[in-house]
Amino acid sequence: MAALAALVASGGILTPLVHTVGLFVVGFTLAAVIGTGIGIAMATSRRLYGLLEPLVEMLRPIPKPALVPVLFLFLGIGKATMIALVVLAGMFPVLISTYQGVRGLDPVLLETARTFQISRSRMIASIILPASLPMILAGMRVALGLGLVLVILAEMLAAQEGIGFRILDLERSFQIRDMFAWIVVLVLLGAAMMKVFDVAERNLVPWRGRS
Repeated sequence: MAALAALVASGGILTPLVHTVGLFVVGFTLAAVIGTGIGIAMATSRRLYGLLEPLVEMLRPIPKPALVPVLFLFLGIGKATMIALVVLAGMFPVLISTYQGVRGLDPVLLETARTFQISRSRMIASIILPASLPMILAGMRVALGLGLVLVILAEMLAAQEGIGFRILDLERSFQIRDMFAWIVVLVLLGAAMMKVFDVAERNLVPWRGRS
């Protein structure tokens, strides 16, 4: 706790924290957008489902840290690799939840939309996306935890800054008190991110809290 207090007082916490949060936000946002888009596409098109389902099921079970050497080979050592690792970790939970959410919609909603001859794009934006939003957010909650784990791992492997890099660097130099101080910072960061997500979820899907 003394090391943590000294770290906060010195202001040295800011730069690594901004680095980690920045990588996470970019990677998580891309994972959410890509996962939601592909999930809706697979759920609403049999042709796309037949095309993408084998690829998804082939890549989804692979432990994402095992892809780090491949990402290094194609993207080099840098922010692109770290962001790609977060995207790969978070995309699949969002994709699967989105697909299940869309496939589980009440058929009456879709048939009513077809009766009124609503366009496909408007049906997705006005009916499919809002109705499946609870499931999409459930997938994003899973992706949130996975993304934070992978961004720390990526910083340990490929960064010269960030919370993950600081933890590993301090462990290697046997500065154990400072290392644990950064671990406490990481725990608090994870708790803060989950709290922010809870608030956003309550605002986006307010009816989930009603009895």
